[in-house]
Amino acid sequence: MVRHLKGAVEVVGLAAKRSEKLLMEQAREFGVKKTVLNDPNGLIDLVEDPSVDLVMCAMVGTEGIVPAVHAIKAGKDLAIANKELLVSAGHLITRLAREHRTMLIPVDSEHSALFQCMYGESERQVARLILTASGGPFRGYSRAELEKIGVEEALNHPTWQMGVKNTIDSATLMNKGLELIEAHWLFNQPLDKIDVVIHPQSVVHSMVEFVDGSMMAQMSTPSMHIPIQVALTYPARVQGFTPRFDFKQFSRLEFEEPDRKTFVCLKLAAEAIKSGGTLPCYMNAANEVLVEKFVQKKLNFVEIGDKLAELMATHKQGNGEDLKEILEVDKQARAEAQNI
Repeated sequence: MVRHLKGAVEVVGLAAKRSEKLLMEQAREFGVKKTVLNDPNGLIDLVEDPSVDLVMCAMVGTEGIVPAVHAIKAGKDLAIANKELLVSAGHLITRLAREHRTMLIPVDSEHSALFQCMYGESERQVARLILTASGGPFRGYSRAELEKIGVEEALNHPTWQMGVKNTIDSATLMNKGLELIEAHWLFNQPLDKIDVVIHPQSVVHSMVEFVDGSMMAQMSTPSMHIPIQVALTYPARVQGFTPRFDFKQFSRLEFEEPDRKTFVCLKLAAEAIKSGGTLPCYMNAANEVLVEKFVQKKLNFVEIGDKLAELMATHKQGNGEDLKEILEVDKQARAEAQNI
């Protein structure tokens, strides 16, 4: 993406947990003077650097919360490319962003779509946010059919190429549940004004319905290039490099209701945000462990949701406003999920 933008974006620093060779190659190519490899303190120094305007937060898991907090307190805008940041610490992150007058710019394709549809609009004019979902590889399956699903089948997503965790979450619809929670925090909308529709073609990335009945949708050929570029160049739009939309290829667009009864993870995420406090954080961390157990063939597919429901029912909630509390709940959830 930076290579395509040709000078429109200056890369001040790069950070990685591993892949030192690739990190050094990218640093040389883009003239990056500051690199951080698996160093939490170095990462904080990097995001607080006075020459940094925007921090792209793409760290996996809750490890991204601490540097994100430091970046916001240092007055940096945040491009959010990991779900855990707002799912686990949405109350804290959005409060800090308001206090320090920094922007939270979504990178997920669905939230980027909502963000783009909301250009120049007021939160008060929104009647409904509509998140679209591909439906994953098991759209239309019964619970009995899902009980027979293997890991290889769950990793065969019909539209997107993602990592293992996100691909399994897409299959269980937890991915869309996490996006419900993110949308709640990003756009300051209650759960009853956020909807989910299944859209197998993945061309309409999400929609906003306004109080006058008008609807705006962001559409494009399925590609992560556009939301990443929007986040890096906002508020400007610059020449992109995705293929132009081919109406012959996408001559039919379908929409249907998700099956919340069979795909219980979507329902659990809605319950978590309704309940609030630390429950979304707990749910997110426990789900991560349960997905890993499924990948290791220690659970079957439907047990991800079943065991998650059992764990969530035992959680004693905190208010979710304190960083230390959030990190402790995350650790507790992982330990309890490991023991299930």
